[in-house]
Amino acid sequence: MTAIKHPVLLWGLPVAALIIIFWLSLFCYSAIPVSGADATRALLPGHTPTLPEALVQNLRLPRSLVAVLIGASLALAGTLLQTLTHNPMASPSLLGINSGAALAMALTSALSPTPIAGYSLSFIAACGGGVSWLLVMTAGGGFRHTHDRNKLILAGIALSAFCMGLTRITLLLAEDHAYGIFYWLAGGVSHARWQDVWQLLPVVVTAVPVVLLLANQLNLLNLSDSTAHTLGVNLTRLRLVINMLVLLLVGACVSVAGPVAFIGLLVPHLARFWAGFDQRNVLPVSMLLGATLMLLGATLMLLADVLARALAFPGDLPAGAVLALIGSPCFVWLVRRRG
Repeated sequence: MTAIKHPVLLWGLPVAALIIIFWLSLFCYSAIPVSGADATRALLPGHTPTLPEALVQNLRLPRSLVAVLIGASLALAGTLLQTLTHNPMASPSLLGINSGAALAMALTSALSPTPIAGYSLSFIAACGGGVSWLLVMTAGGGFRHTHDRNKLILAGIALSAFCMGLTRITLLLAEDHAYGIFYWLAGGVSHARWQDVWQLLPVVVTAVPVVLLLANQLNLLNLSDSTAHTLGVNLTRLRLVINMLVLLLVGACVSVAGPVAFIGLLVPHLARFWAGFDQRNVLPVSMLLGATLMLLGATLMLLADVLARALAFPGDLPAGAVLALIGSPCFVWLVRRRG
């Protein structure tokens, strides 16, 4: 029992402290001065908020919560994909799920006569990501028991490029919606409001308990498919559940913040480095580093949001663009490390 709790306590508390520090640092880059006392009072009920307190309640707090939820969701999705495919390079962005979801969103925004929001957008993004993921698994031989790991990644990169090409064509043909779609494609949470929090929260709250219940089966899957099957794991059902959870998580994130890259690739490796390979530790630390798979991905997303605010103040940059600048060198290092 101690072995399970130790990584969560050792790494979860410092990461939680980092999230609080990053959240408070957002107030350093505000057109309206906000003090620590203002931020604290904004969290307390039963009084009429001042202008700085209203800024915290209606803009800064939902923005930070959305960053936390998206970071946690993408970290969880990346961990599940790497376990499912036995591929350390697997992530929603490299396997085409992000780009498929983004294409579906762009087409919907351009073709729909009326604006679409909420869970409908999440469902559309999940469907787009699901079709893309199915094509990648088919082209990359992912449904075979002895598939080539590199072939799966190459198929994902190729399909991502294809989807992004179609998305750019959509931008050219739908000039009236081009700016909004373009800014959304850069990925970010600067526009996040409370309705986005309520859109993401049920998905995360549903996915986390299911994944933790499946942690032992995922441990067996880490060994090999044949070993897991011999020990009684229903591989077909497990893969179906994991794929559905990944698509729901990624679809919800893409519908709110656009295609955010690299969190799903990098965070699982950091979690395994700190917590080992036991999924009962990796899933919590990938999130407690997210409160039992929630805070590490959240920290990176929130850090990117702080940097995006600081670099362009008093304007704003998409956090996804900053994440790409952070993640690209890390991705190169990871490839070289894997040889």
